[in-house]
Amino acid sequence: MGDDKSLAARLAEIEAKLTFSEDMLEALNRTIYRQQQQIDHLQQALRALREVLDNATSAETIPPHDEVPPHY
Repeated sequence: MGDDKSLAARLAEIEAKLTFSEDMLEALNRTIYRQQQQIDHLQQALRALREVLDNATSAETIPPHDEVPPHY
């Protein structure tokens, strides 16, 4: 009889740990998903900034003979 209670208590403890582990795994999955969304967003922003920088750099490379003198 005492063995049954011990076994039932151990089984309840294992079930509780399993439930806790499943909850933690789901929370970690949500965290990873949100972080990947943030990484994707940051990569898009970085690409846009690089494009702006490339366009600004190419626009600034005007040959010296085509430049307007500063006193105009």
